[in-house]
Amino acid sequence: MKIVTVVGARPQFIKAAAGSRQIRKEHQEILVHTGQHFDDNMSAVFFREMQIPKPDYNLGISGGSHAQMTAKMLVGIEDILLKETPDALLVYGDTNSTLAAALAAVKLHIPVLHVEAGNRLGTLDSPEEVNRITADHMASINFCATEDALGKLVREGLGERSYCVGNIMYDSFLHFADLPWDNPNIIDFSGNKISVPESYYYMTCHRQENTYSDEPLTEILLAMNSLDAPTIYAVHPRNHERAKRICEKENFKNIILVQPVGYSDSVHLTQHAKKIVTDSGGLQCEAFYAGVQCVFILDYVVWPETMVDNRNQLAKAEHKDILKKLSAEQKIDPNYHPFGDGHAAEKICKIISEWYIRR
Repeated sequence: MKIVTVVGARPQFIKAAAGSRQIRKEHQEILVHTGQHFDDNMSAVFFREMQIPKPDYNLGISGGSHAQMTAKMLVGIEDILLKETPDALLVYGDTNSTLAAALAAVKLHIPVLHVEAGNRLGTLDSPEEVNRITADHMASINFCATEDALGKLVREGLGERSYCVGNIMYDSFLHFADLPWDNPNIIDFSGNKISVPESYYYMTCHRQENTYSDEPLTEILLAMNSLDAPTIYAVHPRNHERAKRICEKENFKNIILVQPVGYSDSVHLTQHAKKIVTDSGGLQCEAFYAGVQCVFILDYVVWPETMVDNRNQLAKAEHKDILKKLSAEQKIDPNYHPFGDGHAAEKICKIISEWYIRR
């Protein structure tokens, strides 16, 4: 069968690395990159190092309001679907690219396959929540990363078209975690390669709630600067100026500001870090996979499966709360594996093939 896969943001590239590799063993895949994440550090590096096939189409759409971005993507993706006439469209996660692609397909009566369905934050204040809920209800098949996500879809009346396959990001994590880390490519704001300290904390922070002004980000950096080892902070491009200015103003010498890192480097930084501080849904899972304690700076839970035995804790964007959570000890149950066995892509492909035969 012919499947059009649409990606646009960093987490989707990671998922597509495992998904496309498996899909192309049995089916024809047309890969579309919307351009939502477009620069080298946020996009091209992932395609190179993760050996993701070169996109057949790149729409180059980024920036603007949610409505502007989604509308442009909707028009561009519709044109591609009309040209390619695929048997199905596959999307990942909860981005504007996901919403636009699913909407374009369902209007053309093309079945939608949604990977990482069913996650719920419990608030429509989050644009990602709106995107995922809408995609879930438009999809012909929903693939869930956890039993909790599947249970939510069952309660929403979507159980008959939903499957728990495990987290496809776990597939990619296991693949890269087993590779040697011979030559870390960690680059500072000036373009210079840095040496990774023997002992360090690893941090990402990009959500609007934490970076919309100096106040929340200053609180977060204040906490990190006071720790017993330096913090490697991989900074989203839109936050470079603010992060640099805050560190210079407050004289934060214990924070190493670096450009966004590739996936392999991020996996290995995670594996060897003392602890992780992030507002990324993906990185909190990767910390969990690696057995490294995480503090998640947000007001709501993204992956409830990780919130056990202090392995992942919510914290406010307040330095005292962050330090309090970092001081807690975690416990690891070796028998607890809520994200599957690392073969999600194979299960997804098997279900798709069986579904196609039944149609």
